[in-house]
Amino acid sequence: MSSQQTPNMHRLYAIAFKSIITKEINRFTRIWVQTLVPPAITMTLYFLIFGNLVGSRIGLMGGVSYMEFIAPGLIMMSVITNSYSNVASSFFSAKFQRNLEELMVAPVPHYVMIAGYVGGGVSRGLLVGLIVTTVAMFFVDLSLHHAGLVVLTVFLTSILFALGGLINAVFARSFDDISIIPTFVLTPLTYLGGVFYSLSLLPDFWQGVSALNPVVYMINVFRYGFLGFADISVPFSIAVMVSFCVGLYGVAYYLISRGIGLRT
Repeated sequence: MSSQQTPNMHRLYAIAFKSIITKEINRFTRIWVQTLVPPAITMTLYFLIFGNLVGSRIGLMGGVSYMEFIAPGLIMMSVITNSYSNVASSFFSAKFQRNLEELMVAPVPHYVMIAGYVGGGVSRGLLVGLIVTTVAMFFVDLSLHHAGLVVLTVFLTSILFALGGLINAVFARSFDDISIIPTFVLTPLTYLGGVFYSLSLLPDFWQGVSALNPVVYMINVFRYGFLGFADISVPFSIAVMVSFCVGLYGVAYYLISRGIGLRT
């Protein structure tokens, strides 16, 4: 390939990436009542029930009010759910409707296709996270201890679960398969990820079991970014998230490059 062709190809790849991510963003913003409003309502209920009613009986957690303690975890929970579900449903729909075949035969590298779909999931996760954070401010006075860590964590988490949603969609054979992982894997991991409690309250054995849950590290760093304290080493938690992102990307690239599960 000549030096003149290379910039042209990169320009074409950039157009392809922009087209995919624009389609993905238009997809969830067009039905915003279904994609953006429910997380805000759900988080409002969490704050009312767990924050006001239950939290007033619990008192302080880690030196702060219980509502302030659970706020970062609830924000992260909404980011996880929406990043995952956006890519899982969108990619499977493209596969089910045979739209994906057109993209597969186009001169678009697999990494560009993955980046486009994951970018759409990250966009929805970040937007929902912003909405939920705005809702949280009506219930608790949120302050940033380390803004850089907050931004880094939410990006890594969105990428990680968007990749997970992509892998789920690759293996899914029907729309029912899309709900299996969120129901039996994602929900238990998030609820047992330290959203509503501190790991220091658990016995040593269950603290060791919790260390196997990747969501623990995400919520741990995210909470540190807001409140300034963590149950697990922050650098180690970031290393775990980066490792999962790299590993899941490798799996997604392998599956798509081999065409595994891309035919319904």
